[in-house]
Amino acid sequence: MIYKYRPVGVCSMEITIEVEGNTIKSVHFLGGCAGNTQGVASLIAGMKIDEAIKRLKGIDCAGKGTSCPDQLAKALEEIKEQTV
Repeated sequence: MIYKYRPVGVCSMEITIEVEGNTIKSVHFLGGCAGNTQGVASLIAGMKIDEAIKRLKGIDCAGKGTSCPDQLAKALEEIKEQTV
C-alpha cells in the first residue's frame, strides 16, 4: 500500500511511503536536503514500522522542534493507526 504524507515545519513538501504489512518497502521525499532524505529512505527500507518510529521520532533539525526524519515517524504513526 502507498501512503502520501504532507510534513509540517520542514523543507520537504511530501513523503511517499510504500508499506507491505508492517514492513517499509520504500520512502521518497519531495524536497528537503536530498542527501539526508535519500540516506534516511535507504536506511529504513525493509525495516519494521515500529523500529523506524523508535529510531526517528524526536529528531530535531536546527531547533525547529521537528525534522524530516521526525515527520517520517509521524507519518508512520498515522499509517499504524489506519491499519489497526
